[in-house]
Amino acid sequence: MIRSLYSGIGGMNNFQTKLDTIGNNISNVNTFGFKKGRATFNDLISQQMKGASEPGDVRGGTNPQQVGLGGGLSTIDTISTQGSLQTTGRDLDLAISGDGYFVMQDGDGAESYTRAGNFYLDAEGTLVNSDGYFVVSDNGQIEIDPNAGYESYTISGSGVVSGIFSDGQPPAELGQIQIATFANPGGLSKAGGNLFTATANSGDPIIGNPGEQGRGDLVNSTLEMSNVDLAAEFAEMIVAQRGFQANTKMITTSDEILQELINLKR
Repeated sequence: MIRSLYSGIGGMNNFQTKLDTIGNNISNVNTFGFKKGRATFNDLISQQMKGASEPGDVRGGTNPQQVGLGGGLSTIDTISTQGSLQTTGRDLDLAISGDGYFVMQDGDGAESYTRAGNFYLDAEGTLVNSDGYFVVSDNGQIEIDPNAGYESYTISGSGVVSGIFSDGQPPAELGQIQIATFANPGGLSKAGGNLFTATANSGDPIIGNPGEQGRGDLVNSTLEMSNVDLAAEFAEMIVAQRGFQANTKMITTSDEILQELINLKR
């Protein structure tokens, strides 16, 4: 009886975690570059009531008798599938079509990685994200000097940023945006602000030019949307809700049987 009580409590905790994961996915359905999460479960150790026996001359073998002790949280995975691309018409919006992450750097040189390509220019013409982190290029930061006489600038699919002059001079190459890939993207840690950080299980970043060695190409004036599928999340929400209710019913049923046992003395 006590086993079923604790199994029900464990199941409630598991489905609460699943609902928390689903809620986070839904809240980020319109977050650029967001990668949805998925909670998975596994069964816990089983109590051995009777061991297996091998076949003999007069009697066949028997299977073990085991009582499960509930389930536990196995993983919370980050699903790194490609989100849909949305055209914005804004020159500094970039999307990665394929594998890889933009490399961002703070003032101390610490690197982080993102799929959100909504970039901006600061007062000095440096390419940054919404939190002021610098976009890393092959020669450090990318600076588009507002006093250099550029009429406009372009970013190619290979990440080359060029300044276009109004007097017909050849374009000035200002840098090439870099992309990082990882042996295990699922091992990256979400750091908030659309950023990921490397971990011991993600592997070291392999940084290079877009479109090379399996890295995705850049798509200009486009942003990658969240890969959250609302219909699928609502279906998973229903499953989690019913699973939670079933486990609460197990606790109620176990409690009623325990109450009956206590009432036997009366």
